[in-house]
Amino acid sequence: MPLCTDPSPRHFIEVACKAPSVVCCRCAPTQKALVVRLLRRYAGKRCAAIGDGGNDVAMIQAADVGIGIEGKEGRQASLAADFSVTRFSHVARLMLWHGRNSYTRTARLSQFVIHRGLIISIIQAVFSAIYYFSTIALYSGWLVVGYSTVYTMLPVFSLVLDEDVDSETAFVYPELYRELQKGRRLCTRTFLLWVFKSIYQGGAIMLLCIYIFDDSFLHMVSITFTALLLTELLMVALEVQRWHWLMVAGELLSLLAYGGSIVALPEYFDVAYVLTATFWLKVVAITLVSCLPVSVGRWLQRRCAPPAYVKISRSAAEL
Repeated sequence: MPLCTDPSPRHFIEVACKAPSVVCCRCAPTQKALVVRLLRRYAGKRCAAIGDGGNDVAMIQAADVGIGIEGKEGRQASLAADFSVTRFSHVARLMLWHGRNSYTRTARLSQFVIHRGLIISIIQAVFSAIYYFSTIALYSGWLVVGYSTVYTMLPVFSLVLDEDVDSETAFVYPELYRELQKGRRLCTRTFLLWVFKSIYQGGAIMLLCIYIFDDSFLHMVSITFTALLLTELLMVALEVQRWHWLMVAGELLSLLAYGGSIVALPEYFDVAYVLTATFWLKVVAITLVSCLPVSVGRWLQRRCAPPAYVKISRSAAEL
C-alpha cells in the first residue's frame, strides 16, 4: 500500500475511482484510514466506513460516517462508530431506508423552517414599505410568539413522519437512493424556489389586504395573520406524501389553539368582526390567491418533470 499511495496519492485515487470495485488486502489500521482520507480529499466524496474489529477503528473515525458491526472481534468498532448494527445485512436497511428518510425529512423540514420565518418577514417588510418605512410592528407580543410555537410548530415538525415510498419499494428500487446522492432535494435551486414562494405569498397577503379589502389596522392584523396561518398549514398539507394521524392532530391542534387565541387576546382581534362572514370571505380569498398559484406550479412540475419516487409509484399503481 505505501508504494501505491506515497509517490502520487492523487493518481492512486483516480485509478481506484474508475474501477467498479477495489480490494485492499492485508492493510494496517493506519493504511485503511489513509485510503479513506485520500478519497475524501481527492475524490470529493462522502465516505462511509464499515468495520467489525479494533483494527477498523482508525478507518471508521476517518470517514464521514462510521458504521460498526458487533461481532466476535468485540465492540471496539461499534463504540467508535456513528451507527452500530449487529449484522452486516442491516447496513442495507440503514442506508436505503433510514438514511434516505433522514435526508428527505431533514431537507423538507429545513425548507419549511425557512419558509415559515421568511414569509412573516416579507409581510412586515411590505407593510413598512407601504407606510413610509415606519418602525411600527404589524405583529407583536403573543402573536409573534404563538406563530413560532403553538400555531405552526406541530404541523411543520410533523413532516419528520412523512414517507414518500414504503420500505419494500426502497429496497426493490435502490436507484431512489442514488437520486439523493445528487443533492437535488436540498440545494441552491430548491432554496431559491422556497424563497420565491415566501416572497410571493407574503407580498400577496399584505398587498391584497391593504389595497383591496381593509384599511383598519386592527382588522388588517386579524385578516393577514389568519391568512398567514392558513397559508402555512395548507403548504404543509400540500407537501405531505403519506398522512399520519399525528400530522392530522398537529393541524387540528394548531387551528384550535389559534381559535382560542382569538377569544383570549382581544387586544389583537376584534372578536365581533372575526365572527362575521365578511371577515372569512376576505381571509379565504387572500389565502386562495397566495396558495393556488404555488399549488398549480407544483402540480405542473410533478406532471412535466416528476421525481423518481413519483415515477415508481405510478408504475407500481399501474401494475
